[in-house]
Amino acid sequence: MREPFVTKKEEEKAVLVGIMLPGQSSDEIQDYLDELEFLADTAGAVTVKRFIQKLDNPNPRSLIGKGKVAEIAQYVEENDVNIVIFDDELTPTQLRNLENELKRKILDRTNLILDVFAQRAKTAYAKTQVELAQYQFLLPRLAGMWTHLERQRGGIGLRGPGETEIETDRRIIRDRIAKLKDELGKIDRQMATQRKNRGNMVRVSLVGYTNVGKSTLMNLISKSDVFAENKLFATLDTTVRKVVFGNLPFLLSDTVGFIRKLPYQLVESFKSTLDEVREADILLHVVDISHPVFEDQLNVVNQTLLEIGAGDKPTIIVFNKIDAYKWKQKDADDLTPETTANRSLDDLRKSWMAKRDTNTIFISAKERINIEEFRTMLYKMVREVHVSRYPYDNFLYPDVTEANL
Repeated sequence: MREPFVTKKEEEKAVLVGIMLPGQSSDEIQDYLDELEFLADTAGAVTVKRFIQKLDNPNPRSLIGKGKVAEIAQYVEENDVNIVIFDDELTPTQLRNLENELKRKILDRTNLILDVFAQRAKTAYAKTQVELAQYQFLLPRLAGMWTHLERQRGGIGLRGPGETEIETDRRIIRDRIAKLKDELGKIDRQMATQRKNRGNMVRVSLVGYTNVGKSTLMNLISKSDVFAENKLFATLDTTVRKVVFGNLPFLLSDTVGFIRKLPYQLVESFKSTLDEVREADILLHVVDISHPVFEDQLNVVNQTLLEIGAGDKPTIIVFNKIDAYKWKQKDADDLTPETTANRSLDDLRKSWMAKRDTNTIFISAKERINIEEFRTMLYKMVREVHVSRYPYDNFLYPDVTEANL
């Protein structure tokens, strides 16, 4: 078994860099950098400053302008900053130029996400998936990044494959990618067999943006103890539990969370994990309603579901964390400053969110608010799928009004 990628290091100081293109607002960029900072924090870095530059087009040489590069270089030198993290993906040329000019470790968003995945991977399968994604990301970026395989460097963005001399590294990495793909292929076939062996039980899959409370909801529904933490990507491995509502059994799976600009290398490597979503009968799309840009997160997940071929499945939109949700409320002719106030469950049921075409429910998994209504809605959908599959079982499972949940 391979040794884990992750080595415990002291926290590194980081600065974040974002660009504002035409049509983007300052608030939007700050939200993106908030998420980038959360990623950096999960990886073990302390963010000390943010830099944002307005551009008509990204600079092909260094993404940002020459003056902004000089400004960042001065700051990192004066404040002993270890790492510069860009919110946009850098080309190999941009990466080399920035490393030469800033004299610091340079990461982009994709590299940071891969590093977080490497840190969170616990099982041999998850580690294999992440290692494959890292190598696929690394291959076109070898020149200027790595020098010797035998000399390991630690720290954020450098967990994983290590370093090779440039004249041999491409061959070594291609061979390693081929071997990892073969290993994953064998595991994928085993997992496909496991899914078939589960019989024709109704399968429900939890999906959603990372850190929206899927694992907490999983624990609540299945009465299990799935790892849950207020960090990004706390869950990488798919967890499947048998759940019984009333006397109606079904399978519930918790999968890896999605994120804006999810690296395609991870989507490909986590194919088997995403197969749980593709083959599910019902999706529970969990949304953190307390997040300031939850609508964008909802749209990111919907787009990702379309891309993996799961966009047309029966879905319950579960707006979670209503206990933390606040909204701004005042009349149109009220010129006093806006204030925030908690919105009641009845208010939410009358909102635009409740008028979507799909089933919608508002809950707090942590505080167990409105859980009975959620269980009733889920029972009804599971029963419909089961009875359509086994018509003669109709009398075994009572209507939702009669079911003892």
